[in-house]
Amino acid sequence: MATRREPRFKLCRRLGVNVCGHPKAMKRVDSKRPMRGQKVSEYGLQLLEKQKIKAYYGIFERQFARYFNMAKKSPEMTGVALLKNLECRLDNLVYRIGFARSIRQARQLVNHGHILVNGSKVDIPSYGVSVGDVISLKEKSRSNQLVQDNFQGLASFNVPYIEKNLEQYSGKLIREPLREELPIDVNEILAVELYSK
Repeated sequence: MATRREPRFKLCRRLGVNVCGHPKAMKRVDSKRPMRGQKVSEYGLQLLEKQKIKAYYGIFERQFARYFNMAKKSPEMTGVALLKNLECRLDNLVYRIGFARSIRQARQLVNHGHILVNGSKVDIPSYGVSVGDVISLKEKSRSNQLVQDNFQGLASFNVPYIEKNLEQYSGKLIREPLREELPIDVNEILAVELYSK
């Protein structure tokens, strides 16, 4: 399985947004010189937005293209449908619920079989979670100190479309997210324009 291995902070600085969620990721960014003073073409801006989306969700080009083709068939606006599909990936929701401190850690938890969806083990990070599905931690994994610290102490995201249960170590997708509720800083319209050429 392919994973992103480049330095996270360097990627954040290059894209100009904190895609990894670490508080120190943007520490060395010079706000007076965005994009190092370069002139950016229209194509460059579109490419940058696409790269931001891929970095936020930890996916590569082939997966992005697959999600884009799914979004094109949706009755909603393509960009919004694309982000909703990506937001409902299992690894992303594990991160949003607070089991992990980063999307990479969330993907590892899923791969290693620590996560249950409606009581059944799912070890596919790209698994599409449906509205009403309950994502929980395996009973054995609840004694893991790292996961306990993440879930109990880390209020990473309090998004209105996820209902958390601290006692049961679980979270539930109660409805589809709205575009304005997504905690990401991207202009998905530019990414759609790039792919529509």
